[in-house]
Amino acid sequence: MIEDSIRALRQAAKVSNDKDAGDSSPDKLWCVMAGNDALIDDIAYDAISSRDSVKILFREHVTLKEDKVNKKFDFIMLYGISSIIKRFCYECKEGGGALIQISPFYIKEKQNLMVLVGPEDTIRKAVSKIERERVQFGILLDDQTTGYIETDINTRFTLPKFLKNTFAPLFKMSDVVLKTILISVDEDKDIEKVQKITVSNKIFVIDFKNIDMEDYK
Repeated sequence: MIEDSIRALRQAAKVSNDKDAGDSSPDKLWCVMAGNDALIDDIAYDAISSRDSVKILFREHVTLKEDKVNKKFDFIMLYGISSIIKRFCYECKEGGGALIQISPFYIKEKQNLMVLVGPEDTIRKAVSKIERERVQFGILLDDQTTGYIETDINTRFTLPKFLKNTFAPLFKMSDVVLKTILISVDEDKDIEKVQKITVSNKIFVIDFKNIDMEDYK
């Protein structure tokens, strides 16, 4: 148990990234966390309890309907005092979630920031497609879940009832890994390409250009 906690702390430190060390006041952070609904419910509750220090920018419940399986997960975006955010990040890693912390360094020094959230295999395929479109971009941060998300059999997938009852528990325990990544796109003209590829692959995108930074200075 102690070793697990140490590993979680190291992971939280890894994703926080020390590139904001040169900032004279790196006391606020943006953070995106993803995982099962129970984990994100707990984090949302804690954020509401700390509403003087942390803001919930949005929270989404997602159901991805595929050929045979529905994949269900939640994600949340927070902004607030770094010490509080990092406490929530530790809670997220302990619960098997994925997270990325976005420091003021990235906001000031990088352009066209976008956060992508989705199943790992889907994220990898989308990144490959973006690269084949000759879009110049970089992956700045990434993380993935270590816990299970909820899955169930798609009702459009026809099976006899007794087989559905047999296979349903197996689908619920299926090991679906979620991934969160922060990318920076070099050219403004390529933003639309990235948006089209991610949307067509059912990946959720947070474009920092849609966030009014005047509210967070």
